[in-house]
Amino acid sequence: MDDLTDRTGRRVTLCPVDDDNWRAVADIAPRDEQRTFVAALAARYLLLSMRGGVWTSLGVLADDTVVGHVMWAYDEEDGTHWVGGLIVDADEQGRGVGRQAMTALIRMLSKRPDCQEIRLSYHPHNTGAAKLYNSLGFTPTGAFEDDETVVGLAVRQA
Repeated sequence: MDDLTDRTGRRVTLCPVDDDNWRAVADIAPRDEQRTFVAALAARYLLLSMRGGVWTSLGVLADDTVVGHVMWAYDEEDGTHWVGGLIVDADEQGRGVGRQAMTALIRMLSKRPDCQEIRLSYHPHNTGAAKLYNSLGFTPTGAFEDDETVVGLAVRQA
């Protein structure tokens, strides 16, 4: 299903981070006021993926241009898939890229036979994130990760 487009009509897809695009992904930066909630550069998340052995980073493309980063992981202890580190470049925000990137990631993870639930966390004051994830069907689990609200999305296997 490659029908995900942003508000300007660009096709939004996810791609592996590789030798050709890693610099563009690393340079993704949110708006200044969002740095309270996410890393100042996606490079931090790339390092977590490369050095931590848990997270998998993906670039977010609008047509052929890198405009964001997202990462995911599988928690073997409770069988959940986690989303972390979604950043859309400041200049690209407000065009629906984040929504379409999350939709693409949900579709991708939902195809995995071990995927029963997708979880993520966000800071309670990050109202933009709360609104986005709520509109995608995520609901509070009642748990907290550090000072962040944990939300989950049940996945229906085909």
